Amino acid sequence: VQLVESGGGLVQPGGSLRLSCRASGFTFSRYQMRWYRQAPGKERELVAAITSVGGSTDYADSVKGRFTISRDNAKNTVYLQMNSLTSEDMALYYCNAYRYFGLEYNYWGQGTQVTVSS
Repeated sequence: VQLVESGGGLVQPGGSLRLSCRASGFTFSRYQMRWYRQAPGKERELVAAITSVGGSTDYADSVKGRFTISRDNAKNTVYLQMNSLTSEDMALYYCNAYRYFGLEYNYWGQGTQVTVSS
């Protein structure tokens, strides 16, 4: 099982980034996909989630209206479009795959850093 994030980097306040997470080693289309983030000295927080077929999404209040999660099951990839970035969004962003099917299945990527600075 592998989740590989990409797309992080340095962006100015007010700018945009698009994170990608490519999955392999499991049946991607059966998993809810989530993006988490963790800033230094803070707990990991759930940023956005999307159901297995992409019919429903959910966002943390702090990113509603600015971030959009989407997925392409044909490409085994989930995305996070981030707009109007602020210093509060600066963190290590992690991709997560989750499914409950009798047992809990939970996979994590290694993270991609987002830095917001002028």
